[in-house]
Amino acid sequence: MKKIITSLLVVGVCLTPITVMLMAQPTWGQTQNSRSQEAGRLLKQGVRLLKQGVKLTQQQEHQKAIQILQQVLTIARQLKDQKFEATALVGLGRNYDDLGEKQKALDYLNQALPLYRAVGDRSGEALTLNGIGAVHSDLGEKQKALDYFNQALPLRRAVGDRSGEASTLNNISVVHSDLGEKQKALDYLNQALPLYRAVGDRSGEAVTLVGFGKVYFDLGEKQKALDYFNQALPLLRAVGNRSGEATTLNSIGAVYNALGEKQKALNFYKQALPLRRAVGDRSGEAATLNNIGGVHYALGQNHKALDYFNQALPLRRAVGDRSGEAATLNNIGGVYDALGEKQKALNFYNQALPLLLFVGDRSGEATTLNNIGGVYDALGEKQKALNFYNQALPLSRAVGDRAGVAVTLGNIGVLFQSTNRPTEAITNLEQSLQISLEMRRGLQRENRQKFLQENDSSATALVDVLINQKKYAQAFEWVNLFTTADLADYTRLINAKVANPEAQQSLNDWTKKNQQLEALRQQLQNNRSESLPQKIRQLEAQVYSEAETISRRFPEVAELFETTPADIKNLTSFIPTGTVVVQPILLTNVRNMPNNIAFFIFTKGELSVIKKSIDPTKFNKLISDYLKQVQDDSDSDYFETGGELYDILIRPVEDKIKALSPKQLSFIATGELRHLPFETLYDNKTKQFLIEKYPVNYLTRISNNSLQSPGMQNAVSRKPQAVLAFGNPVPSDPQNLPGAEAEVTKIKEILPDSEVYINKKATLENFRSQALRFSFLHLATHGCFQTEDCKKVKLKNNTLLFADKPLDIADAALLGLQDTQLITLSACQTAVDTNNGEGIAGVAYIFERAGAKAVMASLWAVEDEATQELMVDFYHNLKDGMTKGKALQQAKLKLIADHRHPFYWSPFVLIGDAR
Repeated sequence: MKKIITSLLVVGVCLTPITVMLMAQPTWGQTQNSRSQEAGRLLKQGVRLLKQGVKLTQQQEHQKAIQILQQVLTIARQLKDQKFEATALVGLGRNYDDLGEKQKALDYLNQALPLYRAVGDRSGEALTLNGIGAVHSDLGEKQKALDYFNQALPLRRAVGDRSGEASTLNNISVVHSDLGEKQKALDYLNQALPLYRAVGDRSGEAVTLVGFGKVYFDLGEKQKALDYFNQALPLLRAVGNRSGEATTLNSIGAVYNALGEKQKALNFYKQALPLRRAVGDRSGEAATLNNIGGVHYALGQNHKALDYFNQALPLRRAVGDRSGEAATLNNIGGVYDALGEKQKALNFYNQALPLLLFVGDRSGEATTLNNIGGVYDALGEKQKALNFYNQALPLSRAVGDRAGVAVTLGNIGVLFQSTNRPTEAITNLEQSLQISLEMRRGLQRENRQKFLQENDSSATALVDVLINQKKYAQAFEWVNLFTTADLADYTRLINAKVANPEAQQSLNDWTKKNQQLEALRQQLQNNRSESLPQKIRQLEAQVYSEAETISRRFPEVAELFETTPADIKNLTSFIPTGTVVVQPILLTNVRNMPNNIAFFIFTKGELSVIKKSIDPTKFNKLISDYLKQVQDDSDSDYFETGGELYDILIRPVEDKIKALSPKQLSFIATGELRHLPFETLYDNKTKQFLIEKYPVNYLTRISNNSLQSPGMQNAVSRKPQAVLAFGNPVPSDPQNLPGAEAEVTKIKEILPDSEVYINKKATLENFRSQALRFSFLHLATHGCFQTEDCKKVKLKNNTLLFADKPLDIADAALLGLQDTQLITLSACQTAVDTNNGEGIAGVAYIFERAGAKAVMASLWAVEDEATQELMVDFYHNLKDGMTKGKALQQAKLKLIADHRHPFYWSPFVLIGDAR
């Protein structure tokens, strides 16, 4: 299990609002008009220079500001004006603080304090106390900082300085957060925010929102953190606070990093870095360099990570940021740990630990103790490792660091697993995973799956130990909880109850509209008018669109779509008789755990598991090589590579499958296996492809939608043995597909009740209005479902071509295809990676969300003529009464008999219900 070294420690340092944001702006007062002409001239000069110095300070021109303010200080002392002198001293202190020269900042502020007290300026005294506290906080001297803030607060209240009061409340919140007292931190922020809003201080309001975000980040509530940061960012930009903007961009990057969205994190960090350099914020620059290093570490780019950490470390030392220094030392230790240089790693961890103790950073201390435990664990010193883990765990709990608790519990679980203590291993790993699932509940839908992938080491370890203990059902439950996104089942929203009143109102309104939709569907049984299907289609689009919006907006609603243990226990009963489902799961790359592949094998109401060892590096290379070979019709090496993959993926379960005599073999492919056409795997013993032995299909997951029998769904009267077929919508180059036109015409010949739309009639509008009348839908058109645009056919990425306008794949889930038995996408590159990253299941998943029972799609660009031949045979076979799975198998076998390369017959795959 990997040791998290950036998300648990570095973020806390980097998100702490810097002093520029925390200190109130000085109220620069003028001295009394005085005593002589010379004094008056000096005073005018001093005030003019002071205004210039303030302006330069606000523009972050710190060196210039310091030169000007030194002149002001000289004039103030000549005038013997203590208030004026104190004002100049505070200005100098602020500029040195911004430059990271904390001791100089303290010297100037400590000179100003007695001067303000001497002249009875309580506002200036409060400002200076606040500034001194902020510097001590930056130096890690948290208790000292609290003492000064608590002196400043009553003074600011006494003089009625609400903006200053809010600033000090903010600062107190930061200290309590750093000390792990998160609820106290939130209490102070809740006092500060209305004060800033009352006085119209948008910059202060933004800083407070950032403070909320940081606390919720530390509490593991990433979605809440992101919401607060996204509220703060436009406010900071509006007031021109570039330093605060940089801090917030960095913070948003940290959230995405924790959610596993590494590229997004880098994008935000790289926006923050030049801003921090532009304003001369060396402390912030170091923090962002450190976080960029953390992303490269997580991506396995250790030397690149080390480069960034080594840039950050001297900066942190130069500005006296001991907490940040400790974070970077910890992270450098993590890199050497990953590189196998364990003693070097320990040296850096042991440099970090006393600094963390000194500044009172208990969350960081817990992280470093956890990491030291990880080193001893890897060195085989299990008891020593356990001692360090057991020191880390209560600290993480005390500061409310749920992510840290989950990591350490996971590490303890893996340690127990490796020392043959399975019961304790299961207990700790399950506790770790429950925390991760609880944290996920607060996330919006788009962030959920990435978050799980970022935290799946404990799941892998737990599945492995449960299989060893023959607890197969429990193991499968955890496999599904951590590899399944959300179920495509809008019925879960009907009459659903959630705690959030706003979400509940949205659900109630949606349920009413859904009831109207169901009433219209019932009318369709007897009403044959042309207008009713269109009316249903319009309402469906609205209902499904609102369901998507609600489930994306409210985490509580997103949770309704998740697979639950109860779902998993009931799902195997939906497997059709005669079907065997195989789900291979890689159990690899967990520290101190052998690399294995587990095969979950299901028949109706029955589950068994077979586990075999695997070399993940060799396996990944085989997969990569094989996918290139089957997509190149001049490459015959696919026999050898496919044979090796057959021995890994099929041979271990072959006898079990044979004994079950399946009529249909279904695969659930996740992870590295998402792109693999299993039917092409070659048995060197029998000289057969897998498709020659069994009809093969794929499931995106074992879900009620995919496997329910047709009679269990709301039946709407549709044409039997009829296809709605669209072909060649743009009959001109580069989008011309003459073979597609012939293909759909042939379908009409085979199944006369079909309807065909070609050329300019093949519009998206016609598809939407007519699809409800047919059980089979066929789209022989270009599809571009990949990360880049398909320039050869002038089609944007993740779109499907129609005559009037392309269909954005993201909108396919809103089509409303309930009771559609099959949608065929007879087009180029339609089942490779889509924008949801699910590979072979990508497009099918989206169309299943729309209600389709099954999808047939191609994995790569296929020759027009070969496609036509396979499709025509497929529909002939359907007409002859074959199941979808059998019909596709027989069509492929015909091409195999003609000695065609897998390039021509294997890309078309059936995803979903094969009956």
